[in-house]
Amino acid sequence: MKQKILAIANSNNAWILPLLLLPVWFLVYYQLQSVADFFTDAIFNMETGSHLAESIRFFIFEVPKVLLLLVLIIFVVGIIRTFFTVEKTRKALEGKSLFAGNILASLLGIVTPFCSCSAIPLFLGFVEAGVPLGVTFSFLIAAPMINEVALVLLVGLFGWKVAIIYVATGLVIAILSGWLIGVFKLEKYVADWVYQVKSNQSETNEEKPSFSDRINAGYKAVIEIVGKIWIYIVLGVAVGAGAHGYVPEDFMGSLLGDQNWYSVPLAIIIGVPMYSNAAGIIPIVSVLMEKGVSLGTALAFMMSVIALSLPEVIILKKVLKWQLITIFVSIVAIGIVIVGFIFNYVM
Repeated sequence: MKQKILAIANSNNAWILPLLLLPVWFLVYYQLQSVADFFTDAIFNMETGSHLAESIRFFIFEVPKVLLLLVLIIFVVGIIRTFFTVEKTRKALEGKSLFAGNILASLLGIVTPFCSCSAIPLFLGFVEAGVPLGVTFSFLIAAPMINEVALVLLVGLFGWKVAIIYVATGLVIAILSGWLIGVFKLEKYVADWVYQVKSNQSETNEEKPSFSDRINAGYKAVIEIVGKIWIYIVLGVAVGAGAHGYVPEDFMGSLLGDQNWYSVPLAIIIGVPMYSNAAGIIPIVSVLMEKGVSLGTALAFMMSVIALSLPEVIILKKVLKWQLITIFVSIVAIGIVIVGFIFNYVM
């Protein structure tokens, strides 16, 4: 069966496969709650309402739900990404005015396949292409923080309203943070060797992908991305399931509840040292909110983990001086704090 699917995917009729699998996808997705109830109550014969039963029910329901959403959206985004390359992205950002460049860079960060692990090569490539420093930072903030994985998980666990809020606030942080860095003219705090790098890339005529090539790119994106992050999803949902069943609601509510002025800064302090991506952290955030943590505090925690992780800061140290890293982290952290407070007190 696997060989047949791969054969279709590599043929000129690759578009047939998603049409065949889409009805199956919808059928499975909308029966997940029944499946989770069946396994928990009938197969495992667990006492309804017990801590362990509710944890297992949560785990059985959420893992396939998140994976199914990821497969569908990543396939679509994989096709969209065939219209963007590193070279096209750099060209699109060259010569733009400061604020317009920040907006465009942040929007491109959503749909381009780059994460914090790509920080150094992207930074070097953008600098070589003459992209302003502030515009580069807008892209580097938006790319890992707002991506298809985050969007899928947010929609699946919280609904469209929270997903739109997260994307909108993430864009504002990326745009304003990059704009401020550009206004302050901080190029002197970039490592000296960066500006000495000569671009050896030659212009090449990129062959336009066929429709079948774009479909194949969608398949490859699913295999590559889901293959890398599925373990984070399982672990994240497992932690969330444990918290769902066993952590008392009043404990998390008292620690990070919106009635405490320090909840948002504390969430950021807890989040920055952590290393995770959207796949691992969003299921945990879902349970935190379920336990009484407010939306603003939960968003602040999630943004700090994804956009200000300690490993990313260590990576950036190779191309930035500590002064610029400190300014970058401070500006983004202040933006996240403001977002957290606004949503805690407005919503």
